[in-house]
Amino acid sequence: MIKKLLLLSVVALGCQTTSLKAQDFNQYFTENTLRINCIFGGNANEQHIFVDNMNSIPGWYGRKTRLGEFPVEGNAQFEMRDHKTGKVIYRNSLSTLFQEWQTYDEARTSNKSFENVILMPMPKDSAEVTIKLKNNRRETVASITETIAPKDVLISKKGSHPTPYDVIHKAADTSNCINIAFLAEGYTETEMEKYINDVKIATDAIFAHEPFLEYKDRFNVIAVKSVSEESGTSVPSKGIWKNTALGSNFDTFHSERYLTTLNLKKVHDWLAGTPYEHIIILVNTDVYGGGGILNYYNLSSTGHKSFKPVIVHEFGHSFAGLADEYAYDWEEIPMFPLDVEPWEANITTLADFKGKWESLIKKGTPIPTPETKDEKKAKNKVGYFEGAGYRTKGVYRGVQDCRMRTNACKEFCIVCKNALTKLIKFYTGE
Repeated sequence: MIKKLLLLSVVALGCQTTSLKAQDFNQYFTENTLRINCIFGGNANEQHIFVDNMNSIPGWYGRKTRLGEFPVEGNAQFEMRDHKTGKVIYRNSLSTLFQEWQTYDEARTSNKSFENVILMPMPKDSAEVTIKLKNNRRETVASITETIAPKDVLISKKGSHPTPYDVIHKAADTSNCINIAFLAEGYTETEMEKYINDVKIATDAIFAHEPFLEYKDRFNVIAVKSVSEESGTSVPSKGIWKNTALGSNFDTFHSERYLTTLNLKKVHDWLAGTPYEHIIILVNTDVYGGGGILNYYNLSSTGHKSFKPVIVHEFGHSFAGLADEYAYDWEEIPMFPLDVEPWEANITTLADFKGKWESLIKKGTPIPTPETKDEKKAKNKVGYFEGAGYRTKGVYRGVQDCRMRTNACKEFCIVCKNALTKLIKFYTGE
């Protein structure tokens, strides 16, 4: 990440189970999306959640099975309960730029607010939605509960005239797949052909990696043609401000290479009515920059020579919440308290290691595990390699090198592959 911030066979019995779960979805939900526009705000010591407004959007493109489970824990969570019974009928999680900003010095002396968007299936009847923010000790620090009345006239409708898009890769079963939507940022009308080509390059780069290659048919990929008035992106430190579709810019949090957009409602307005759940934003610039945030977005510049490895690395963050596995002596960031186990699947403080990759480690493997210059041994050896999550000491990764550690590594390590495979199966009801 450029800047810190994360088989059962298809037999009759399996099909019958999936059908029962689908019936559970149909019991509580319509084939529409409830979009809740929120404001997360505060400072380093206090956090607040406000509901801005709500939208109803045609089509639901998230999962229809395992609805009451979190795919991953995340730094923010939301759940929906049936109003009559109190039963949890949907759960999901995400991480946010607001929670990252809280770690900066600016948050100690000032308050700020950030747009956030939450997507849930539209309930048939009244329901309660609870939104929670968590700190790096995995403790809830803010919470709000809102009652949703599906027939409320103030839930505005969006997406009746979707932005034009091209289908880049069609899933084998579009009714049960993982929907990825690319968005163009800083591409003018005359640059749409270039944008589509960049989307194809990015898609091929992701599917060149396991386990995405093995499960390629479970993904549906589209390229949404969000046209900008001007080409490129804004660079505030140079006095450059561009009129672009998503209002992206470098210098986020006064960090020169940090390229983001804070305009989450714009992002989702462009996507309304298209088949999407996971978002990848391509920015038309040759300057290195971007980032990936769990169930928020993956944003990358397309003109830099590292475009392909970066887009894959950032997808590891935005799709699965995988943590960065690198650390630098010159920038120690205490993002992960050493007495708390990170929820991220690919790093550990050994505070509560159970359920991660302990089954892959040979008995007697030392802690920390020494690194080796032998590439073959390095690739196959699983252990406790110290230096991950922006800390050189006390945080461990499973393998010496990985796509989540360096751009030079050409694949995800076995620990990350297992986490990604588990999540793909989760989303597709296996």
